[in-house]
Amino acid sequence: MHRKKSIVLVTPALADANNGNWQTARRWASLLAPAYRVRLAAGWAAGDAPADAMIALHARRSASSIAAWHDARPGAPLVVALTGTDLYRDIACDAQAQRSLELADALVVLNELGVRSLPEALHARCHVVLQSCSRRAPRADKPRRRLRAVAVGHLREEKDPRTLFAAVRLLGGHPEIRIDHIGRALDAQLGEQAQDLARACPRYRWLGGLAHAQARARIQAAHVLVHPSRMEGGAHVVIEALRSGTPVLASRIDGNVGLLGPGYGGYFEPGDAAGLAERLAQLRREPDMLHTWVRQAEPLLARFEPQAEAVALRAVIDPLLTRHC
Repeated sequence: MHRKKSIVLVTPALADANNGNWQTARRWASLLAPAYRVRLAAGWAAGDAPADAMIALHARRSASSIAAWHDARPGAPLVVALTGTDLYRDIACDAQAQRSLELADALVVLNELGVRSLPEALHARCHVVLQSCSRRAPRADKPRRRLRAVAVGHLREEKDPRTLFAAVRLLGGHPEIRIDHIGRALDAQLGEQAQDLARACPRYRWLGGLAHAQARARIQAAHVLVHPSRMEGGAHVVIEALRSGTPVLASRIDGNVGLLGPGYGGYFEPGDAAGLAERLAQLRREPDMLHTWVRQAEPLLARFEPQAEAVALRAVIDPLLTRHC
């Protein structure tokens, strides 16, 4: 009987983190399971259970596992998937992250523009794998007399919650605009600011960390997902919104434009709280704009099918394992 080859999938974020990296790792393990035996691990060191290949999420945070694999398993396939902090910060200044890029047989980015942040010499090794999720029917019972926005992301600087906080305060004259904010306070100071804002502005609710299913349901029920990040590899919550019929209002950064496309209408400039507030007020004045954004996103939805992600992922790993036979 033919033995399935094995892959160790290293992710510094496991289930208790309940973040995008964990969701990616769990989904990739499932998508690869029909062809390979996949083991999830927080790290890998010489002497750990062997495997035929490694996929490592995060060039910097998985750097020690990547180096250990390269030294202990010379020639065995090594794939490094790059997060937003990798692409838009660490590979420019962190020696360990840079070393991870050099050691990888293949690099994976999660948005169409990710490759342009890499040195040109590495472009040939880079592959785009767009993330996926199930599709849900749009909710038909969304209230018409108010605009319900939702933001989903743990409170940390990269997600730029301060821009959202400032926009909420600027919307003081719009009580019909309600904003729910989902995510744990990874930065205690940002958590305090969220609590203060919720007390001062009842139309803003910080809901803290929710289970993935609960967060997805709130995205489905919202009129719009607000995504103000300063850096993103390819936010899964953006894909979940699109696949639920919920339009997205996002910062104009590569990680978002690389998913939504340059012609999409729902952008504001990163860090521009006044611009975000005005766009939300505009959506309240002109609700048909929400339908326009949904129509603009419709041609993109097939790219975020689970089968499309599985094909893209297998296109990276299969040739490497075939060559290593």
